[in-house]
Amino acid sequence: MDLYGPILEKALFPAFEAARGRPTVPLLKYLQGTERMSRAQLRDLQAGFLRRLIRHAYLHTAYYRDLLDQRNLRPEDFDSVEALAQLPLLDRDTVRTSFEARTAAAPPRWVIQKSTSGTTGQPVVVKYNAESRHWRDATRWRGYGWSGYRIGMRAYHYWGFGPPSDSWVKRQKVALDRAIKRDLYVDCTPRSDQALMGAVQQLKSYDAQVMVAYTAGAAALAKFVNEHKLRDWKSFPVLVGAERLWPHDREMIQEAFGPVFETYGCREVMLIGSECEAHDGMHTSMETMIVELIVRDLDGTVRNARPGETGEVALTDLHNLACPMIRYITGDLAVARENTPCSCGRGLDRIGPIEGRVTETLRDGNGHPVGGLVFNILFGVLNHVARKFQVIQRVDGSVVMKVVPNVGDKLPDADYKKVQDFAAKYLPATPFSVEYVDDIPLSAAGKRKVVIVEKPADATA
Repeated sequence: MDLYGPILEKALFPAFEAARGRPTVPLLKYLQGTERMSRAQLRDLQAGFLRRLIRHAYLHTAYYRDLLDQRNLRPEDFDSVEALAQLPLLDRDTVRTSFEARTAAAPPRWVIQKSTSGTTGQPVVVKYNAESRHWRDATRWRGYGWSGYRIGMRAYHYWGFGPPSDSWVKRQKVALDRAIKRDLYVDCTPRSDQALMGAVQQLKSYDAQVMVAYTAGAAALAKFVNEHKLRDWKSFPVLVGAERLWPHDREMIQEAFGPVFETYGCREVMLIGSECEAHDGMHTSMETMIVELIVRDLDGTVRNARPGETGEVALTDLHNLACPMIRYITGDLAVARENTPCSCGRGLDRIGPIEGRVTETLRDGNGHPVGGLVFNILFGVLNHVARKFQVIQRVDGSVVMKVVPNVGDKLPDADYKKVQDFAAKYLPATPFSVEYVDDIPLSAAGKRKVVIVEKPADATA
């Protein structure tokens, strides 16, 4: 009988979080109550948080004070979620150039700084305060809980790996934290038969109770399991994210492992939406953010997407007072849904499917598939030296990485070596080079493809 799991969930984890001054458990209980509110009640809750955010941003950040003054607006003008439409959208270029001007001059101060993984080829640095971090943690556990994932379960994370920290102490702290929380991380990027078999063996020996995985990684592993008839375990929930979940992938993953729950998030705000047991769209994290799906019409009008229509995802973090991000355009696309109650009884809005972040698969020099997100992970770590990047695999199999350096005309030697070592690890026997460019233009659709796999001229679409 497994006693450690329940003890971790009911005693050790709450005590550990409380000792570190993190109200994760009380916030989680709060969210488990608010999710049952009506949509109107949840919108009122959002409006209250929004008023606080706008007031703080106006009083303590140069960027939003100037923005509101230019438009003859005051914080009291934002009496509803709909009032957000009075502010312009915040694109990635503006996020980067306004970084200092959006940083608040008064408490709460930022305590965490992260870089996005750069799924549009242009990483963004984000700062946020402790309150925002606490809400993010609680929201993640709430959303994951809809799948049956509970704190204390043995969790198999089939995820991408960035370069390890240079600090031995940090590496040991991460390893200890994962061991205590029963998190096993397995690199999903190598997808040769040997790598997939190794992943299956680790899954079995760990006796996983839940899987958290990149969508394409879980699908590749499931295909391997099903084709080789390797399943000899009981069903467990699989939470997938980072890429779109296609119906045929859902079927394969369910056959190999168990019920599938799609999630959607980004490092800027963490978990945006999660599937519940009804599997009918993803509930958004209304208590922590405002999610808008924006359509820009040809006449210049900016409006909300109608049910069934695809819109650009715009996010407002309601709890990041340290460096506000209001109506931030992520670069993703999602389908809007009717504001009707879910059969699960939760009042939270739903969106989906997500139509952004579909990444092409590379091939190493031995012909093995390699997940294209691998270089997004790398530049989430190296954002301080590169503004934009793009990876292109030529028809002959060689790989060229185009890079727009932050300073000067090339990467510093130490960072260049990290890129080369990373490529050698994940693309063995593959000719690899770095090409420095002044810019990487967007496509006609306004997107920057991070990974491009060229096809032969006579290849069919």
